Amino acid sequence: MVQRAFHHPIGIQKADIDHMGHVNNSVYLKWVQDAVVDYWSKVAPPEAVARHLWVALKHEISYRRPTFLDDVVVADVIADRVQGARAFFTTVIKRGEETIAEVKSVWCCLDAVSQKPARLAKDVVSRFVPGER
Repeated sequence: MVQRAFHHPIGIQKADIDHMGHVNNSVYLKWVQDAVVDYWSKVAPPEAVARHLWVALKHEISYRRPTFLDDVVVADVIADRVQGARAFFTTVIKRGEETIAEVKSVWCCLDAVSQKPARLAKDVVSRFVPGER
């Protein structure tokens, strides 16, 4: 069964807050990386997790609202598509129903041993992306 959106809770640390009193923009990148990797580790079969690593190639972040230390925040990750060794994700960071940031990212799947790009098996891809075979 394909899980359309994966919910990843985010813990905001005091060190995430910048001189303006809100979460520094650079912290969002760590949140996205943590959320996507967590999604992969929860949905992929254990043998696929052991054989593959992920590296981010591109992040495009649209910031909507500032985030503060006491906010309760979640990242909803959606795998949009897989093309060869690349995977395209959308991560929406929310405070309740309010979207505070939306991130489009491209990732490369690597073989864990050689660290060279690796295509995922079709049965693994189908766990993430509806209609992908």
